[in-house]
Amino acid sequence: MRFPDLETPCLLLEQSRLERNLSRMAEHARTCSVDLRPHWKTHKSPDLARRQCELGAVGGTVAKGSEADVFLRAGFEDLVIATPVVDPRRIAHLLTSRGGARLAVLVESEEGRARWSRAAATCDRPVEVLLEVDVGMGRTGVAPGAAALPLARAISESPGLELRGVLTHAGHGYSASSAEELETIGRAEGELLVDTARELRAAGLACPVVSVGSTPTVALSSKVPGVTEVRPGNYVFLDGIQVDLGVATPDDCALTVLATVLARPAPDRVVLDCGSKTLSSDAGRAGAAQTGLGRFQDRPELRIARLSEEHAIVPVPASAPYQVGDRVRVLPNHACATVNLHERLVIVDGSRVVQEWPIQARGCVT
Repeated sequence: MRFPDLETPCLLLEQSRLERNLSRMAEHARTCSVDLRPHWKTHKSPDLARRQCELGAVGGTVAKGSEADVFLRAGFEDLVIATPVVDPRRIAHLLTSRGGARLAVLVESEEGRARWSRAAATCDRPVEVLLEVDVGMGRTGVAPGAAALPLARAISESPGLELRGVLTHAGHGYSASSAEELETIGRAEGELLVDTARELRAAGLACPVVSVGSTPTVALSSKVPGVTEVRPGNYVFLDGIQVDLGVATPDDCALTVLATVLARPAPDRVVLDCGSKTLSSDAGRAGAAQTGLGRFQDRPELRIARLSEEHAIVPVPASAPYQVGDRVRVLPNHACATVNLHERLVIVDGSRVVQEWPIQARGCVT
């Protein structure tokens, strides 16, 4: 099968670029002597997760309990759920569905601790808990350093719970306005979390895991002595946002949307069949006016200006050769959100279709 045989819009994954991205991160983790626990919310694919484990990943990270269900059913046995789970029904379900797998959960509040402890107190083995620390993103997590100690101590003393370590996500790196600012955020991510782990150990608490995340910051945070684990996700694909941050080049980006020109209603405008139900509407740090809502892979200066559900509107020079029926490959701004909109990844080698992988964890929002 080749591109002309594919119906559009569809999600293409360039095999050679994928393998290069996977190998680079695996080698980086080995060089830094840290465990690689990729965030699987990016690709939501057990097939791709298996490839990451073949290259040395110790397990996976997921965002939601329902994502954990998918990967547990697929046979994976070492997962971290990196957002707080507080619904008693979901907690009870996870305690049952984990079976013999190792499943660590995130706690960042006293109420979350209490709910997990009540549910886990009668289990035949404890639930491993990572204490979430906020190193500057301003989302969830306790303050770093000594401020984390009261909740950490409460976790370690709770029936049914075992404190495994500390975890953070420097998502504010995505808002960095320069390479220097991004480096500062990445270094601080590692240093603040290592300092927090040091406080816990000084108080007599076990803290074997010091886990950092984020593709933009991992190059710096992973090199801080004392960090034990990294959880990048987007690195498998890379995307327009990573290019704009300077983390990747367009040639690194493995994921594109194959689209068809539906119309050219004016010399300076083409319309594609990949609307907001195909591409994420995430405009990145600078907003759509500057970055667009996706860019042509072969001509990155051509940016999508507007999305409706089924249409992408692209301003083009009058001399641009696009005609109705032509096909283009669009580099999405945000690969993670784009993948969640599709049912399959079409693996390609050049213009040849190699295989297809189902995106089994798409739509897992609970």
